[in-house]
Amino acid sequence: MSLLEAYKKNDPAARSLLEVALLYPGIKAILLHRVAHRLYTWGVPFFPRLVCEISRLLTGIEIHPGARIGKNLVIDHGMGVVIGETSEIGDDCLIFHGVTLGGKGGFGKRHPTMGNRVMVGAGAKLIGNITIGDDAKIGANSVVTKHVPNNATAFGIPARIYNHETQPE
Repeated sequence: MSLLEAYKKNDPAARSLLEVALLYPGIKAILLHRVAHRLYTWGVPFFPRLVCEISRLLTGIEIHPGARIGKNLVIDHGMGVVIGETSEIGDDCLIFHGVTLGGKGGFGKRHPTMGNRVMVGAGAKLIGNITIGDDAKIGANSVVTKHVPNNATAFGIPARIYNHETQPE
């Protein structure tokens, strides 16, 4: 599945691949991030951040050039999404508007790692060097500061973790 097909599959309002390619800000942000990330990994100074700044101005989505993003990330609506430098996002993830993958400061790995097929609801904040497991779901406006296991759902402020077998942790 291509990135355009992933957007069309995840958005019932999408009428065609051409519409998605031309009118969806998430597509533009991801494509510009790929350029910036390549420059960043090559050690090119200044230009990766310039590409990201242009992307933010065009889309309202801020992705640091150091962030690692897997295949078919869908950023639905996108305005206000912030993805920090050491963030890692797996394949086939879905992020809604207003989501932050933020750091706690310091040096080294300081931003979240998301597994594959993770869904993050609008306005959620994932903070620090935490891991969100494969197939996990994060509720809208939740604040997540602890690891979330595979197949679990986390929601609330602070987020509580739920899964199919147990009550809240």
